Amino acid sequence: MHWFENSIPPPLVAAICALLMWLSAAQMPTLEAPLNWRLVGSLVLLVSGLGVCLAGVASFHQAKTTVNPLKPASATVLVTSGIYRVTRNPMYLGFALVLAAWTVFLDSPFALLGVAAFVLYINRFQILPEERALRRLFGNDLDKYCARVRRWI
Repeated sequence: MHWFENSIPPPLVAAICALLMWLSAAQMPTLEAPLNWRLVGSLVLLVSGLGVCLAGVASFHQAKTTVNPLKPASATVLVTSGIYRVTRNPMYLGFALVLAAWTVFLDSPFALLGVAAFVLYINRFQILPEERALRRLFGNDLDKYCARVRRWI
């Protein structure tokens, strides 16, 4: 399945998961939480997710390296500052938080499977291939970084 690695842009993966979450939530029982609680909870998660994601993009731009997740071998710098001191994958973490916000808004515990599917897919088909490519580029520096900073949180 190596042909599948780094082939679908992560925002598209997140959008597909969001669509499947919406379709499944329409068929499953809801928690019937009050709308105002759902709105506040989803808004907090949404803003957090977007903030984490944008902090990752900003760190890459500041380091003048590629943000393109489909071409990890074109990275010119191993970014370890900013949000990357806390998580190795802030953009993917941000997408997961946005999907969690969508789960809260949908009021469907079953929709959490969409968040889990996103994380599992991104781990296998995006992060692991990225780490292989970065290891070829940055070797021991990447290993030291990975030992210091967790993949997600």
